Amino acid sequence: MSHLPERGPGVVLIVDDAPENLAMLHEALDAAGYRVLVATGGQEAIERVAVLMPDVILLDAIMPGIDGFETCRRLKADPQSAHIPVVFMTGLTETGHILAGFQAGGVDYLTKPLNPPEVLVRIGSHVRNAWQMASARQAVDATGHAMLSVDTAGQVRWQSPSARAWLHDFLTADGQLPPAAAAWLAQPEAEALFIAVQGRRLSLSRLTSDSSGTTLLLKKRSSIPDPPVLSATFGLTTREAEVLYWVSCGKINRDVGEILAMSPRTVDKHLQHVFEKLHVETRTAAASAVLNHSFISS
Repeated sequence: MSHLPERGPGVVLIVDDAPENLAMLHEALDAAGYRVLVATGGQEAIERVAVLMPDVILLDAIMPGIDGFETCRRLKADPQSAHIPVVFMTGLTETGHILAGFQAGGVDYLTKPLNPPEVLVRIGSHVRNAWQMASARQAVDATGHAMLSVDTAGQVRWQSPSARAWLHDFLTADGQLPPAAAAWLAQPEAEALFIAVQGRRLSLSRLTSDSSGTTLLLKKRSSIPDPPVLSATFGLTTREAEVLYWVSCGKINRDVGEILAMSPRTVDKHLQHVFEKLHVETRTAAASAVLNHSFISS
């Protein structure tokens, strides 16, 4: 019976500092039709993943230098590789070490000495699951939506390709949701969060949540209308509409002033008039009024 899905051979990265283990696993996986990559240490594994993304990683827990637990944590901290299932290999059967593997982000473990038929069954299962998840993310992207997963602190664990492109200027440099979005995430009863990134209107809503984090659906909404439309819709002056447009795009007063060639103080003065006309009290509420409004296309 084949251990591979009909899609074709999967890519497996074996990380182990013992040559005999590498040879045995490489031979078994190669014979089963997998494309096999090898690394003899944690840093080498991270570098290989950066070049070619495997479908699953077989990772030795105890290695010199960066051990398997730390290697797994670093892979899971990178949104590019966080989705890859990691199966730990260890001769240590103590509960503490097994738990450490799962806490580091592993999905399974194999106890040495390894049994090749068992390895193939486990790897086949994880490769199929990984492909199903990848297909689901691609299917969501194909509908014009996107997906991402974040931990309880708002740190991105993985993103679909569209989410990565859309949120490039929204996330912090280390892949974290900004404070306002993290605060929304901490309120399970809150409805969708509307955001603007480079003039694009997006909404974030929860798909699933558990103790480790939340999977979010990202929808692209109509683009933020030009200032003349905002002016006509909300009864604003030309300058007020221009200020509201750039505030809705996420710009701070200093940036708006530079764009519109006015001082931050003048920007704030126009913004106060906008607040009065929109019956709101904050720039976030003003931007939300724009993002939530259903504009009629001409």
